[in-house]
Amino acid sequence: MRERVQMFVAEMQAETGLSVVEMILILVVIIALVLIFKTQLTTLVNDIFEKITSESAGI
Repeated sequence: MRERVQMFVAEMQAETGLSVVEMILILVVIIALVLIFKTQLTTLVNDIFEKITSESAGI
């Protein structure tokens, strides 16, 4: 029984380490996408804020 508990704890620790690696890889991919599409994202955000500003002036 004790061996099973130890194996379970070891397995959970191994999975936790894997999830950290997965999170780091996801962050790297997101940062890379932001860097690749930086100009398009900037244009999109500026257009949205211009539309919000112009429509809020009518209120």
